[in-house]
Amino acid sequence: MNNPNNIEKIETPPVHQSSVTRKKSLSTKKKKNWKEAGLFSLFVGPVFIAFTIVVLVPFFSGIYYSFTDWNGITGEIKWVGLDNFKYIFTDDKQFLQSFKLTAIYTVVAIILTNAIGFSLALLVTQKLKSSNLLRTVFFMPNLLGGLLLGFIWQFIFIRGFASIGELTGIPLFELAWLGDKNTAFWGIVIVSVWQGAGYIMLIYIAALQNIPKELIEAAKMDGANRFQVLRNIKVPLVAPAVTICLFLTTASSFKIFDANLSLTNGGPFKSTEMLALNIYTEAFVNNRYGIGEAKALIFFIVVAAISILQVTITKRKEVES
Repeated sequence: MNNPNNIEKIETPPVHQSSVTRKKSLSTKKKKNWKEAGLFSLFVGPVFIAFTIVVLVPFFSGIYYSFTDWNGITGEIKWVGLDNFKYIFTDDKQFLQSFKLTAIYTVVAIILTNAIGFSLALLVTQKLKSSNLLRTVFFMPNLLGGLLLGFIWQFIFIRGFASIGELTGIPLFELAWLGDKNTAFWGIVIVSVWQGAGYIMLIYIAALQNIPKELIEAAKMDGANRFQVLRNIKVPLVAPAVTICLFLTTASSFKIFDANLSLTNGGPFKSTEMLALNIYTEAFVNNRYGIGEAKALIFFIVVAAISILQVTITKRKEVES
């Protein structure tokens, strides 16, 4: 019989060995974290420094200058508090007129740019032999700079349309496109939409190509026509792209400057002076930098509020595929 007292002792590792192992693993983990933090700083650090210098410093310094009467040239800066904002909302009628004109332009440009961009996306996603060529042609205006594009269209409106009008006698081409406030406004709209529709088209193309083909084929088998497929399948499923495109066109339309400057320079008689051009004129032409910064701050708050509201509303209507 086995003696119960002769039970084999089970050896257990000493407690100090497990604690040493834990310390080594913690030390290794800390070194790994420090290495990852160093690599992160190496890649992100220069970009963050550049972002701080180019964006953050001018932004916060602009907020400070909006409460001063600095002319942008001399070193004499006087704190005036809310006087600049009182002047803008009470005495500066041109700012309010520019704000109203910019709001109207933004609504028109958003609708036309998205409608034309989506239509072009529908066209080039069809089974056409020239679809790739058409994509290139429609996107090319976006590659041109705003000022260069504006001067090209200025020549077209003044010289090109006038020559066509003389040859054909069509009243549309005989109009003083940039000399009348109504036609000048639409001239700016035409140039901006012509430039921006190609970029918006690419976003809609990506959204349309991600729609499952099985859904479209099943709908066609059930007897749905092209319009029904577009309305009930394609449009709901590209809602995330609509959110992005509305955000981009809203921001770009509110901030329009280069086309406005190169086409009309705010004329005739400041009737087409958009908000960004009004701020530029106030700060760098009239040398009232403090008032210009106050206008820019108001502009920033309005655009940020509208953009956040637009994204919030459109996000709620998106359909998760």
